[in-house]
Amino acid sequence: MPTATKGLIALIRLPYWLMTGGLSLLTAFALTSALVAEFPSPTTLVLIFFSMAFITSAGFALNDYFDRESDAIIKPDRPIPSGALSLKQVIAVSTILFALGLVLALLINWLSFVILLIDSLVLIAYSAIVKRFSGFLANLTVGLLVGTSFLYGEATVFGTVSLLSLSLYPICLGTVGGNILRDVLSSEGDSRAGYSTLPQKVGVRGSVAVAAIFFCVTAVLGPLPFFLSYFGQYYVFLILSWGILLIYASVRLVFSSATVENVKRYERLITMSMILLIFALIAEALVP
Repeated sequence: MPTATKGLIALIRLPYWLMTGGLSLLTAFALTSALVAEFPSPTTLVLIFFSMAFITSAGFALNDYFDRESDAIIKPDRPIPSGALSLKQVIAVSTILFALGLVLALLINWLSFVILLIDSLVLIAYSAIVKRFSGFLANLTVGLLVGTSFLYGEATVFGTVSLLSLSLYPICLGTVGGNILRDVLSSEGDSRAGYSTLPQKVGVRGSVAVAAIFFCVTAVLGPLPFFLSYFGQYYVFLILSWGILLIYASVRLVFSSATVENVKRYERLITMSMILLIFALIAEALVP
């Protein structure tokens, strides 16, 4: 039986801290450089990262609580079905992390607190209601939540949400497509667990087509901050390179055989290509 410590580490999903807390930090860096503003203090940077990271982990813990029956079927190694953590422990961890994340956000400014409070409420609704009744709406919800990292990055440093961070927001649509592909890959297990995912409703071919649309929209809208004269040439070069890979993978997904192997191959390519988004934000942060 896994230990409680290992169960806790698995519960809070540490790698996702880079996707949310890290993305918020990178956005803050890039926007500070773009607007030639004063660099955030080390204290603010710590608050930005951990406030968003804690809310992310709180959402994962709550999701595991509501998914405990299905996880017992398709993911028995998860902390609850494996016996590493009890239901009370999982709820306690989730509650503490939600509280810590909100308190840290409040220490930054009111707008940061409001954004993470909304995120928290959406995460609760997602875990308790949305995921159970609508797989596609769940995919959309996850993507839109990831997108708030861009808004949060600006709110924490400038105390506002402007067209600059809003122009970055459509990038989150790529996350929606990625979640749809992952539902395709877990279709058999989801069917056994009774999840109403998009592949269960429209099949693999239809789901792949929907995912491809989201990837192509992301590729088209990704350069928006450059065309609005916020970001520079290094950003647009890297983001266009990412867009080309997204469109290539989308075309291959739609026109190749709808097999699990093909979906897995291009889902992996799309996931790995996201490093170009990270490099694009880093380039914008480092080059005035």
